[in-house]
Amino acid sequence: MALSELDMIYLDHNATTPVAPEVLAAMQEVFASDWANPSSIHRLGQQARRRVDRSREQVASFIGAHPPEIVFCGGGTESVNMAIRSALRSRPDRRLVVTSQVEHSAVRELLEDLHEQGIETLMLAHDSSGIVDCDSLRDILATRADDVALVSVMWANNETGVIEPVEEIASLCRDHGVLFHSDATQWVGKMPTDVSAVPFDMISFAAHKFHGPKGVGVLYARSGVACHPLVIGGGQERARRGGTENVPGIVGLGEACRLSQAWFDRGGPAGMNPLRERFERSIMDAMPEACINGRDANRMWSTSSIGFPELEPELVLLMLSERGVCASSGSACSSGALKPSKVIEAIGRQPCQVANVPYGAVRFSMARETSEDELIRGAAIVIDVVRELRRDAPSMNAGAVEA
Repeated sequence: MALSELDMIYLDHNATTPVAPEVLAAMQEVFASDWANPSSIHRLGQQARRRVDRSREQVASFIGAHPPEIVFCGGGTESVNMAIRSALRSRPDRRLVVTSQVEHSAVRELLEDLHEQGIETLMLAHDSSGIVDCDSLRDILATRADDVALVSVMWANNETGVIEPVEEIASLCRDHGVLFHSDATQWVGKMPTDVSAVPFDMISFAAHKFHGPKGVGVLYARSGVACHPLVIGGGQERARRGGTENVPGIVGLGEACRLSQAWFDRGGPAGMNPLRERFERSIMDAMPEACINGRDANRMWSTSSIGFPELEPELVLLMLSERGVCASSGSACSSGALKPSKVIEAIGRQPCQVANVPYGAVRFSMARETSEDELIRGAAIVIDVVRELRRDAPSMNAGAVEA
């Protein structure tokens, strides 16, 4: 019997979240009443302009910034591209970008493309959880700070949820006069953010990761940091991003920020960690041969990456979907492709991995609306699916498991 949408257990919120009803209502109001071009000087245009300005104020307040430091764009990927290209254009004498091996494809693939244009990339060392080694960065800055256009390290990993030491990284960059950018797509909207408390130069994030609409993102560029447009023509966003503003999307983003702030004020994040831990414990108690990627690190409440030795992740995901559980094997931008996760490859061999056999790392990701009941039912389905698949797989050689 086919599963209805109500029967599905959605544990893929790092890929995208459902639009909150309040966000949808705010956007519908714009479509109905404030649909004019905000660059027009007539009354209807200025009504739309006020909606954009109000949303900019909401977003700025939400992250502890000033409204002029907020640049609206088409999503997190565009924001990342704008940040990295702006840094390189601002200092054309600096041709080196320092980053980590566990970045989202928005950073990784852009730097691969820029390599063809003569831009050098240095990868920071990291531990088995993917946490970058700040001593590695300190050494690079001590010898090559004058070559570095930008350091870009994500705030929270999109696949494992591991939180990077961005405060220390930002301070090191500031001490050496180097720009620091962080892909904060999996942090903003899920955890309180105050860019005034950390010396960020730029951060990137997207509305649809915290119950806002797709197609709208933000580049925070600290006052004084040059921001060059990727999209040219029209001079919108203080000449930093051309094209008529996506007023409904921008208003939806502002409302999503308001809703997240209200949730923070109620202590929302603190109540989510126990739910994630209970979910993981249920699975690990039933299958001690599995392992949690980044388990020993400080992780986001929203993310649980669990490895199942001997199993291909795509097969696990297909069977989970048939049983009504939506999950992912990696980032949303690549989860439809049958290729290994670059993040899982980068963090290296985990204790539960077995030599020369597949290692199916499955990402389960939650949102503030995820319930304890969903996680209990979801864990039971995961256990049943993995046990069924393992019955059909060759027996694992216990002696090959590395401690």
